[in-house]
Amino acid sequence: MNRMKFWMLAAILLTCGMSALTSSCTSDKVFKNVEGVLEEPIVNQMSEQVKQGYVKAMKIHPFDIMNDSANSVNVCGISELDGGLSTEGYGIMVTKNDISTTFTDIRNTRQPQAFYDAKANTLWLTSCVMEGTGTNVEQLYKIQFGSNDIANIADTIEPYQMQQKILEHLKYSVEGDKITFFIDGKEITSATNTVKDMGGLDDEQPIWIGEQISYDLNNGNPRVCFTPGVKFVTGLVLTYDDMPTLSASIQLAEDGSYELSDFKVK
Repeated sequence: MNRMKFWMLAAILLTCGMSALTSSCTSDKVFKNVEGVLEEPIVNQMSEQVKQGYVKAMKIHPFDIMNDSANSVNVCGISELDGGLSTEGYGIMVTKNDISTTFTDIRNTRQPQAFYDAKANTLWLTSCVMEGTGTNVEQLYKIQFGSNDIANIADTIEPYQMQQKILEHLKYSVEGDKITFFIDGKEITSATNTVKDMGGLDDEQPIWIGEQISYDLNNGNPRVCFTPGVKFVTGLVLTYDDMPTLSASIQLAEDGSYELSDFKVK
């Protein structure tokens, strides 16, 4: 082999080696899995007192959530029943053309949102099913109206299933205090941790989702919004101070299944 061919071969081998190394590093970044906080579907339990109160109720005390006067659609939360009995945050009333339907088991805390899509004759409604300091977990309802204007729940997107769907797409990498997030292998954003008094990021699993899942109804095109939380060496709760909120559009199929796409930084 002459000298020219030798150096050409050496250059090719070096280039391949560097490409393999770069590919390996990128692969390591892409395939670190985020963990989910929610371990199972959330089931809220209305107290027996409130159940009996609804059975006997002759009056309710509503508060407005949405009033679409142009389409004669109104959504209210129910705060109290006869005699000042608290509903403990349970109860939504949907009215179209003076026909009211009450969903006693839908929660109405944390300022639920509603949007009526007149073209599709569909009402989108959010409901907080888990709340607390640093925690806001919503459930999404798709409500449709029959020819008699009675409202029916057509589909429900439950937080645990949504968490699992997000985890199919979301990965991350950590370099020092820099956390980079990837959607389907492509970088979407990064954040720098500024918390210095918690012993550093947890060695085993620093990035979690599930405590902050909400919805932007986006004029009838709902998007799920979620914020990753950081687990540190010390401390029992996740921290969200430096973390970005991401969102994705929802494609809901007729059988109730759905897919996520068009991920963005909110």
